[in-house]
Amino acid sequence: MPDIKFGTSLPSLNEKEAVDEVVESHGPVTIEVSERLVYGGKQRQKERRHLLLPALHALQRASGWISPGGLDYACRILEVPPAEAYGVATFYHLFSDQPPNGDQILHVCNDIACGLNEADDLIDGLKKEGYETKSSPCLGQCERGSAVFVQRVASDDSVLFDTDPKEFQKSLTKSSEKELIKLPQAGSDHLRLLSRIGIVDPNSLEEYRSLGGYEALVKALEIGDEQIIEEVTKSGLRGRGGAAFPTGIKWKAVAEEKRRVHHLVCNADESEPGTFKDRILMENDPFALIESMTIAALAVGAEKGWFYIRGEYPLAKQRLIQAIEKAEKSGLLGEDILGSGRKFDIELRSGAGAYICGEETALFNSIEGFRGEPRNKPPFPTTNGLFNEPTVVNNVETLANIPRIILNGGEAYASEGTDQSSGTRLFCLSGRVALPGLYEFEFGATLAEVLDAAGGFSGSGNLKTILLGGAAGSFVTPESINLPLTFEDTRNAGVSLGSGVIMPFSDEDDLTKTVLRIAEFFRDESCGQCVPCRVGTVRQEELLIRAADKQSFNTDISLFDDLATVMSDASICGLGHTAASAVRSALNLGLMETK
Repeated sequence: MPDIKFGTSLPSLNEKEAVDEVVESHGPVTIEVSERLVYGGKQRQKERRHLLLPALHALQRASGWISPGGLDYACRILEVPPAEAYGVATFYHLFSDQPPNGDQILHVCNDIACGLNEADDLIDGLKKEGYETKSSPCLGQCERGSAVFVQRVASDDSVLFDTDPKEFQKSLTKSSEKELIKLPQAGSDHLRLLSRIGIVDPNSLEEYRSLGGYEALVKALEIGDEQIIEEVTKSGLRGRGGAAFPTGIKWKAVAEEKRRVHHLVCNADESEPGTFKDRILMENDPFALIESMTIAALAVGAEKGWFYIRGEYPLAKQRLIQAIEKAEKSGLLGEDILGSGRKFDIELRSGAGAYICGEETALFNSIEGFRGEPRNKPPFPTTNGLFNEPTVVNNVETLANIPRIILNGGEAYASEGTDQSSGTRLFCLSGRVALPGLYEFEFGATLAEVLDAAGGFSGSGNLKTILLGGAAGSFVTPESINLPLTFEDTRNAGVSLGSGVIMPFSDEDDLTKTVLRIAEFFRDESCGQCVPCRVGTVRQEELLIRAADKQSFNTDISLFDDLATVMSDASICGLGHTAASAVRSALNLGLMETK
């Protein structure tokens, strides 16, 4: 192996076994042979490189950190240069290059929603009790914070909430995994995506099928690939991850790429502050997502699917793994789906704490074993995606709509909502509302109607502002309360639905602190690849801190405008494009001058 320099550190037995298990679980590495040449070298490295992220997870779990000996051993097995592997390992929040003080690390969310629920006090209290504690970006538990992600050595990770620092050790032994979730809209007859949640045991394939599960897959096999795409196109379904790209167009583009391997990726790296909709779907209706991915794979000709889930969702990961295994055993996945001769397999990959990996090309790099840095476009994923092959990427909520479209037809789906925003939408309500949680409405419901369903504004003081769309969204005033929640209406209003976040604030909340936290989030989560974002997010935070110290938020307004323009116009990906959106809207509305 020329040009790959290894160190002299040795792995522990646990580390060696952990890496070996990852490699062995993926079977032998193949080497292509022709009449003239045996393809080793780069070809073999490519085939092994994609196992780097699972190997790093295995090392972190085995020892609580990525030790020099463990990393060196993984690099020898996978034939990856150690310098490159170290760059990957240090890219993610959940990997550590220093040994832990004990057998667990507590990652305490102090992001926007949890910040309203005394997260800083919880962090201070846990540290006083002697726990190794780190502040964490949003953990996707906004409706029930403050939340703590417990990362354990040689044991299962977990997420806790509503915790008391003095009673924390007791809470570590509690488990609510067998409890069915209670949705605020439970029993409503207009629920679509949420209709089974809280009713069906998420671990039971039989219960899922008893309520119509897998009927859509049977019909999809009957109508054929082209008709599947036709129905999805007729439905008007747009992506629910924020970009709102027409799903049918994306699927058709990949399906038309002939004579090449196709991939299907479910983007479940839900990391937008304030967002938890995908987590609830994955934890409580996992078979629906497996069925949805299978139908999508049939349509675009993909025999391999990848489920990329954020590392801070251990319960969702566990239930999805179980759902995949049960679907395989029942002939609903694998070599011969329902006796059709069609093949489709799903591999689940865990992220490791990097918001940027929600960007589709950064996600590809992460799966392939590289730093999660976005790629320039074009080329686009539909022609050059995962492993440089045609790839469809959809997020969890988008895919969850597919069975209903296939069963009822695209036109029936399009009859709900509006002409440009068909179907229903999931909204994540947290902050100053009486009943935080996940809600489902047809497109066109107003902001007031959604807030009323959540019990309206709650807390002391008066409603001051609402964060719409998440940290990459915008603040709006109570005057926007009758805004219809559609793609077209929010676009005309100069805001965005984003990931479906709706988070009200009181005039007694410290909005300066909130906006500073948003700026800090983007500074931390920038991958640093391009100058506009790497420098711009730092300068944005510096300007806010300086303005906060002087209590003069309008002094440097032109500098904010310049930064926002440069980041929006010149950044490689959407993180830089939207890093100033919420901050700029807060300044426009004068939110940071009143507590």
